[in-house]
Amino acid sequence: MESSVVAADERANEIKQKMHFTGKILKTSLAGAIVDVGLDKPAVLHISQLMAPSPDQAIKRVEDVVQVGQTVEVWVRKVKEDHIELTMFKPLDLEWRELKKGMTVKGKVVRLEKFGAFVEIGAERPGLIHISELAHGYVRTPAEIVSEGDEVEAQVLDVNRRKKQIKLSLKALQPEPVKVEEPARMVNAAPKERSNRRRRSGKSEQSYANNEPPSMAEPQQTVEADPTAMEIAIREAMEKAKGRKGAGSDRYRRGKGASREQEEILSRTLEHKVRTS
Repeated sequence: MESSVVAADERANEIKQKMHFTGKILKTSLAGAIVDVGLDKPAVLHISQLMAPSPDQAIKRVEDVVQVGQTVEVWVRKVKEDHIELTMFKPLDLEWRELKKGMTVKGKVVRLEKFGAFVEIGAERPGLIHISELAHGYVRTPAEIVSEGDEVEAQVLDVNRRKKQIKLSLKALQPEPVKVEEPARMVNAAPKERSNRRRRSGKSEQSYANNEPPSMAEPQQTVEADPTAMEIAIREAMEKAKGRKGAGSDRYRRGKGASREQEEILSRTLEHKVRTS
């Protein structure tokens, strides 16, 4: 007999808030009912914690909802030293005071929207996973990541009891993708650089061909590139123009010299006539 009492006392000490029991109504009163849930401590069901058959029905008497001997499902609302308070309303798995930023919760996806997914986590309101918190990469629509009815695990980002908002994240519990650095790409040399390379001295080019570096003390000589057909034509035209100009200058110098010679002959002839006359 004593062992059964000890076992009952230990069980009473293990009673915690939100625990579920199936009990029997022992007594009713104006304030509520006494329920036998298998504990030595009396379990009290207040009239405010009775569940009416329909939500819009007002409870005026306890006997309108429960009668002596009736079996009811109840949950622990509060645990006190001399008695236990019960309720017929199933408590929330997560009260507002229990929701903390950073905690991990489990739930079921109940609705999808363009901007995200709503998850039932046992709180007063479903939590919202914004589309930007579904995955690390780009997500076009929430349906690419989750579907209605999926069981998910998420992290609580923020809780606003005044606005009744719970913000969740899937990607916060996922490892970040490793960024792989791309190898440096080879860039083609610019035309000017290629032209400069073609103008290197033959000796330097030969040294490179033999896998020998060019001498640092020996300056490199630049070699002009082969002239194009247009450059050859222009050069020939310039040479011809210079030739014509030179020929004209010779003729002018020769003509000027002949005139001076004739003037000298004429001058000497006149002088001779004067002397002889």
